[in-house]
Amino acid sequence: MTTHTPTGALSDGPAAGADHLLAPAVVRRATGMLLSAAPGASAIAVGLHREGRRALVVRGHVAHHSHVPADADTRFEAGSLTKTFTALLLAEQAARGDLGHHDPLARHLPAATRLPLGGAAITLTHLATHTSGLPRLPPGLLRSAAPLLFTNPYAAFTPDDVLRALARTRLRATPGSRVRYSNFGLGLLGHALTGAAGGTPYPALLDARVLRPLGLRDTGCATSAAEGGAQATGYWYGRARPPFRIPGLPAAGALRTSARDLLALVEAILGPVPAPAPAPAPASAAVPGVLRTALSDVTRPRVRLPNGRGLSLVWNIRRRPDGSDLYHHSGATRGFTAFAGFNPRHATALVALANAAPGPGNALVQEAYNALIGLQG
Repeated sequence: MTTHTPTGALSDGPAAGADHLLAPAVVRRATGMLLSAAPGASAIAVGLHREGRRALVVRGHVAHHSHVPADADTRFEAGSLTKTFTALLLAEQAARGDLGHHDPLARHLPAATRLPLGGAAITLTHLATHTSGLPRLPPGLLRSAAPLLFTNPYAAFTPDDVLRALARTRLRATPGSRVRYSNFGLGLLGHALTGAAGGTPYPALLDARVLRPLGLRDTGCATSAAEGGAQATGYWYGRARPPFRIPGLPAAGALRTSARDLLALVEAILGPVPAPAPAPAPASAAVPGVLRTALSDVTRPRVRLPNGRGLSLVWNIRRRPDGSDLYHHSGATRGFTAFAGFNPRHATALVALANAAPGPGNALVQEAYNALIGLQG
């Protein structure tokens, strides 16, 4: 079911009835600022959920000067939102018994991998909570990125480069002692998950354990959409960008996803809505038991900071004045901006995708955060 409104295309989930749709007034209030928050984008896609009711709102076309309208199934680069999928894969493998949250990183890397001084203390949970002490980027990446800085800075850095860089790394803090955001750490977590699964590559492992069981048909690491699908073109300061490539650290930023899939993910994390509220979207039901355990596991707080903030597995947590916890994460590439968040107590969630890179005038992440807070009213 799709209707056209002045603010874009408004649709529900597959096979959902009108009772499962958010009221138009709620949708307009939540998306009013959000649909114009990334002025360099040709398309913005937003997904909303409150107490079992949902809406998907999309404005624009897949590219500037294109006549193809974007819709809820159009793929956008997710950037660091990939990390939230990696966290779910970690939790799934832990629930399955393939590994333990507190396994040493070294246990699941190739035997010849050399660790930095103090690196033997790094666990998988340290990687998933940004407390490993690893720097933001692996040594040597900036050198390889220099010729590609304005196009594809990660494209020339291979998996072998990542593992070799580990030996040359100097930890910035003792593992477990401090939160320090690290693309390097989450990329290494992907390598460890691959190792624990007998060498199955990250894209295939994620697809088999997370994406297909959740019915996320538009999500994956492929740089182009499947036949019949659509993918937005990214823009950076008005210039079209080539597809983002990150072969050495795919678990940190390689995914593409759609508003429909991303909303389905956070709905699955929220879980079924208790009666008498309407049933949630189909993707959040009939989840395999191991994955259901993992979906619950990713929300368990692992790090609490003195300012009321914290971390679960990858997700940032911010305590609200009413005592509820708001979980959120954002992502970006050279051509895209993304946001996902949810509040379990209020059964609210919001996702937003735009095909413009962060920069002056792009307020998508902040407006999405504000709109998510507004949904609980």
